[in-house]
Amino acid sequence: MLVGLVTVVVLAATGVWNPFPGLWDWVNRSQPISEPDVVWQQRVGGTPKSVTIAGETVVVEQRTRVEARSLATGTQLWERKADWAAVAGGDRDAVVAVGKLLVKGYELLDPATGVVRRRDDDAVAVWTYRNLLLDARCTEATDCTLSAWDPRGTTPLWTAFLPGVSTGLFADNPQLLGTRRLTALRVDDGAAGPERVPPLLGFPVDGRVHVVDTATGRVVQNVEPGRDERLAVVGGRMLRITAVSADGSCRYAISGRDPATGQEVWRRAGVNVRTADSAGCAQREDPQGARNVLVGVAPDGREAVLDGYDGRLLLVDAEGEKLLAVDDRYALVRSADKRTITGRELGADRVRWTRPAGGKPGAALTPYAAVVAAEKPNRLTALDPRTGRELVVLRTSANVLAVGPNGMIIGEGREIGYVRFGAGAAVPPAPPPDGGVPGPGDTGPGDTGGVPTDGDNCGPKRELCRTEAPKDG
Repeated sequence: MLVGLVTVVVLAATGVWNPFPGLWDWVNRSQPISEPDVVWQQRVGGTPKSVTIAGETVVVEQRTRVEARSLATGTQLWERKADWAAVAGGDRDAVVAVGKLLVKGYELLDPATGVVRRRDDDAVAVWTYRNLLLDARCTEATDCTLSAWDPRGTTPLWTAFLPGVSTGLFADNPQLLGTRRLTALRVDDGAAGPERVPPLLGFPVDGRVHVVDTATGRVVQNVEPGRDERLAVVGGRMLRITAVSADGSCRYAISGRDPATGQEVWRRAGVNVRTADSAGCAQREDPQGARNVLVGVAPDGREAVLDGYDGRLLLVDAEGEKLLAVDDRYALVRSADKRTITGRELGADRVRWTRPAGGKPGAALTPYAAVVAAEKPNRLTALDPRTGRELVVLRTSANVLAVGPNGMIIGEGREIGYVRFGAGAAVPPAPPPDGGVPGPGDTGPGDTGGVPTDGDNCGPKRELCRTEAPKDG
């Protein structure tokens, strides 16, 4: 045995044959985290805070470090110490922004190699999107500059001046005044990866809201909310949401304002978009929704989906139904008897597909797949959001951490694994060429409300370029 061990050590040292890496992988791997088995499974250094598929790599953010792994094999490509990390860009131009808490500046890393592509020493906050990266730097507490960059650009596309930033705006993707997504059981909130930047962003500064046009950097509004108001920027509109206590309940109203003039273009009363807590009418939360749509409760208790741009009712659930997930295109709804989940197309009053609901179902919508998670028994199912066709079905108690064009990353504790779509099924349809998601009013390439091309700065519904009279909600 001693001679054999010495022989193996000599062969490994000379590079002729080294069994130790494979042996260590076998020892280090726990039981498979799903059935059928994943393409690869690896144990990372700590419990992931976030996982993002960036082209051919998987970026794993942990508490004090960030690492990247090959999407094909799971092999670690590089590792860095960092307190926070976020991915910007799409499949071909992705970068990883990393930094330290309470320390100014950040670095942009190549996701495949870890090489520093750009370094900044002054920024206090970074926002990452699929087609843009924003950062903010302050020379004084009341003198800050917001800059926009191409993910791999070296010079700013534009700069805007803000009178300071909120004390809570630091590190990566601090909260702005937009929508609050519906949460899903066993599906990470950031599983879809970075989205395209909205046409308008709302920055809270000293009790006021500064609305910035992301195409030009122009500050189009500087508004202070009223006593009973909460402001949000959704779908290219500035929304004023009021909640007034009367007759023992809260009375709600939503007003959509034109960003250039501040004039009201639509209004709806009685829809509760869940900005106020149950203890009273004080509005402490952003409205629920996603991208250009809002989710609320109608006066008769049924859930509804509203278009943030023109206030249209895109969907109203039947009595007892529960909205599980929504984006600009579709909604996933659980039936009143809790036996089925239905995929519906927004704005068309059309049922796309229906399937049985497992125990305690949760669901999420991403550009590439609709994910349904169930307990008792534990299942994860990825579906084509348009047709409901099964892309993969797993028996697992793991969570969905990231969803990409051809598969998804699942994880449990420190174990993560890659599941490829198309095992016995066709791969899902590709997202729109610009990486965006069509709005609910889009009917085709010839529609003026269609998704803009990369050179179009009019917004997803051309809300920044319209000249006709606005619609009245």
